[in-house]
Parts: sequence; structure tokens; C-alpha cells
Amino acid sequence: SLGSGFIISGDGYILTNNHVVKDAEEIVVRLSDRRELVAAVIGTDERSDVALLKIDAQDLPVAQLGKSEQLKVGEWVLAIGSPFGFDRTATAGIVSAKGRALPRENYVPFIQTDVAINPGNSGGPLFNMDGEVVGVNSQIFSRTGGYMGLSFAIPIEVAMDVAAQIKTKGHVTRGWLGVLIQDVTRELAESFGMKKPMGALVSKVLPDSPASKGGIQVGDVILEFNGREVVNSSNLPPIVGSTPVGQAIAVKVLRGGKPQMLTLTLGELKEQDKPVVADAGPKSTANSRLGVGVSDVPSELRSALELGEGGVAVTALDDGAAAKGGIRKGDVIVMFNGTRVKNSKHFGELVEKAPAGAAVPVLVQREGGPTFLAIKIPK
Repeated sequence: SLGSGFIISGDGYILTNNHVVKDAEEIVVRLSDRRELVAAVIGTDERSDVALLKIDAQDLPVAQLGKSEQLKVGEWVLAIGSPFGFDRTATAGIVSAKGRALPRENYVPFIQTDVAINPGNSGGPLFNMDGEVVGVNSQIFSRTGGYMGLSFAIPIEVAMDVAAQIKTKGHVTRGWLGVLIQDVTRELAESFGMKKPMGALVSKVLPDSPASKGGIQVGDVILEFNGREVVNSSNLPPIVGSTPVGQAIAVKVLRGGKPQMLTLTLGELKEQDKPVVADAGPKSTANSRLGVGVSDVPSELRSALELGEGGVAVTALDDGAAAKGGIRKGDVIVMFNGTRVKNSKHFGELVEKAPAGAAVPVLVQREGGPTFLAIKIPK
């Protein structure tokens, strides 16, 4: 196994990726002057893919750190690493985007570049044109396993914050809000009366969470968090994660078409269990206006999804408004146009009252969690 890293202090502290040193029995650091020293792992953080190492040396040359926040799209950047074992290889490119959220990597706002990154580059520094480290090269997106122009680096501020916490506390603490969120689409923005899509739409509030205690509700759109604007839902997890635990935070939400300010105190992020989905029951009540058949939620499905009272299970679909809006067979419709669905009869009443031609928000529970959809009511 081979990776890269860089020295952040003269007494031998080194930054690299967690996946470079994970499960390693021995780590040997080879310096540019050809010295080889055994390194100790001070700590690692899987969520950010950062590892802090220490070698027994003094008066080492230290990489100068910059500010990734000052990077601009189109700016030239340089990576140094050991791709395929070719030591101290430099590759150049531009910043393609900032603040990228990757699948299962929600707590790092990655810097996307088109710098050639290959196996062996992981953990190496990303430099700006002033020779300052602005990121830690972490991963690529590829269909072949080789470089395809999509490279991602951890912002240096994130990496150094993780390193500082590992060094002082031995572990990393992140803020926890306790909500499941999704992006606001154009159709959902219309259904909420918004001029344009923005913010993070709350599809679930976990019980006894900071969000629940702070008054955040399902259907709220989080527009600002701790004074920072939330343009997309992917912006929110890094902001929450980097906010100190136990600190009182101001949150601006859109509720019922009107902005509201809330104050809450963040908890500490811990691992959460994923919900399991069971099959819906067979008996259904047809709703011809939306082209959907529903039934009261079977107890097995209600238990699997950890649902409270109410809701209806989707058991049949035709090519109608519900299917066009994204409803799937097996979904549980929890909320319709801002109102909690009690049962099949109540759902039918809500659908009949919905204004023709309008887009209405519908909250469904499905495999992977709750999701808001926008359904256009037929005229």
C-alpha cells in the first residue's frame, strides 16, 4: 500500500487520508531526503477521511497552509504525490467547483478539481499558486478505476480542525441537528410558495433531537443556519458538523410560506440506524383523481418504518398524477398538502379538497427515509 502526506509541524506531525493508513500493521514515512521513519497513528477520522501521524524527528520543513475559502472556480491548483509509486509527482489543473457533497460523505464540503489524481496521490497536498496548501487530495470519481477529470480534495480548514481535535481530545466531535433533509426542487418550491428553489427541506425530525427541542417541524425549509445561507440541502451538513456542540444557534426556516427564526442548541453527532422497509398490505382504496390505490398501513410496515399514528400505504398506481409526481408502490403517504394523513378515508378527503392545477407537497416514507414530492393536482 502506498499513499502521500505532508508535514504540518516541525516536530513531526503529518496529515494524510484515513483510508491510506487504515488497517496498516506498520507505517513507514519516506521523506524527500530519502530518510525512512516509522510513524505512529495519533488518530483517525473516518467521516472526513483524515489521519494524523507522528514521526520522531525535529526541525522538519513544514508546508505553508492557505485558505481554501479564498479559492475561486477556474483558479489553477497543483497536486504533489506518488501516483503508482512515482515519488514527488506534480500534476496541475483548475478548481472545478467548491462545496461538493459526495454520496456518504455529507460532512465534508469537497473541493472539486480536474487535477490528475491516481492511486498513490491520496493524502497528498493540493497547492494554490502561492505555494500554500489548500486541500488534502482524497478521492476520484471514475468508471474505470483511473483518472477521469473528477478529483476531490478535503478543504485544509476541515483537515486541520480534525487534526487539532485528534491531537487535543483524541477524537472528533461534530454538531448534530437530528433531521433528515432533501433538496427543494422547482415543483416543491412552487408548492411552498417560494420564488425560487433554495434551502434544505426537512422530511423527518428525530425524537428528542436538538431540532425537535428547538421547534423545527417536518415541512420546514431551512434557509439560514448560524448566520450562513443554505442554498442547497448539501450545504447544511458541513455547516452543522463544524458548529461547536452545545452552542445556541439561530436558524431561519420557511414555514407555511412565512419565514421564522428559531433558536436551538446542537448535540453531538453519533451513528444512526437506517430504517428498514417492509411490503405494503394488499387491500386498497382507489383514488381516481391521483391514480393511486392506498390502504391503511399494516402493522409490520409501520413497525419497520418506525412510523407513528396515521399514514396510508400505496398499493396500486396507474399513469396518473401520483405516478408522474414520483409516488411509488410501497410508499407510505404521511402528509398531504401540509396535513398529516390519518387513514385511507381522510386521505381521500384531502385529495378531493386539493385545488385543481396546483402543485401540493406530499411527504412519503420509503426505503432510505422520508421524502417530499410535489404532485400536480389534475384540473
